[in-house]
Amino acid sequence: MKPLAARTDALRQSDIRAVTFEVNRVGGINLGQGICDLATPPEIVEATVEALRHGPQIYTAYNGTPDLRAAIAEKARSFNAIPLDGPASVVVTSGSTGAFVAAVLTLCEPGDEVVLFEPFYGYHAGILRLHGVRPVAVPLAKAEGRWAFDADRLAAAISPQTKAVVVCTPANPSGKVWAEDELGPLYEIAERHDLWVVTDEIYEHMVYDGRRHVSPASLDGAFERTVTLSGVSKTFNMTGWRLGYAIAPTVVADKLGLVNDLVAICAPAPLQHGLAAALPMPDAYYAEMLADYAAKRTRMVDALRACGFDADPPEGAYYVLAGLGDRLGTPGFEDARAATTTLIETAGVACVPGPSFFADPADGDGHLRFCYAKERPVLDEACDRLVAAFG
Repeated sequence: MKPLAARTDALRQSDIRAVTFEVNRVGGINLGQGICDLATPPEIVEATVEALRHGPQIYTAYNGTPDLRAAIAEKARSFNAIPLDGPASVVVTSGSTGAFVAAVLTLCEPGDEVVLFEPFYGYHAGILRLHGVRPVAVPLAKAEGRWAFDADRLAAAISPQTKAVVVCTPANPSGKVWAEDELGPLYEIAERHDLWVVTDEIYEHMVYDGRRHVSPASLDGAFERTVTLSGVSKTFNMTGWRLGYAIAPTVVADKLGLVNDLVAICAPAPLQHGLAAALPMPDAYYAEMLADYAAKRTRMVDALRACGFDADPPEGAYYVLAGLGDRLGTPGFEDARAATTTLIETAGVACVPGPSFFADPADGDGHLRFCYAKERPVLDEACDRLVAAFG
């Protein structure tokens, strides 16, 4: 038999999915995978059922339905303050992951390098490698409970092969929210080296303690070199619907749409029609969602601290990247993967081991990621189990 493509040689099941299988095996609670098993807003469900019953079921345009693209463009203008070119700048994709794949294929050649800020989302690194692009990790510095950007570290990582920088804000897994005074120096470096900036803003509505989400493309002069990625999976608790989007200058969006056509043809038609019919959601929805997540953040952090973990409240998103502290190296906590197994087998609670988010897996051995996007009774049960077992 002919060999499989060499690009598949290093592919392994992600830790995120692996812990899901393991915790399901013991009938435990999954605080690992960011599946967000809360209820989808009924307005969206009802509009989608109507679209399934009476709407068109054929392919949409490869860049999305006109109504949904118009709704996304208006949201990008009003909420994100992005000076886009209207719906022509919008490409609807199969999830924000589909948008990232389309962006990589549109911007990068095999042999290019793309900067990821560490700790980074493992799927970003995996997708880059799959397409022959080398991810280059630039560590963020942990200081006084937050992850800080160091412009000198970024500048030192730039090479002649560097094509783009990925900014995840709010960040998975760290919860970092990028501030304008950090993004300014980043764009100075991007302009100096003529780099693209690709953003992942899927958690944009989950920003705590009075902070403000700043879309990088909203900065003066930034839009022309930025591809903004987001979606509705996390905001509306519909991760399985696979609806995301990319926003870019029209000349870039046109190519993104053509790539999306080759990769996926289009995002699911009835789901696009249903979502467009339900948007925009009222402001009260976002306020209630944020208040709910803020309370769950406190519950999660308090429980982890009671277990002896180093847990700082994240600035955004819905994960706590906790440190193992003095437990690291003790029986059952020899490293992050051993600790993950111990939590599953002892407390029936899953998390994601830290090596998933670091270029050198050893750098992640002191960390575990916990997701608190759960119904409150489920989260309470998980926290109680952790404290009972390790508190």
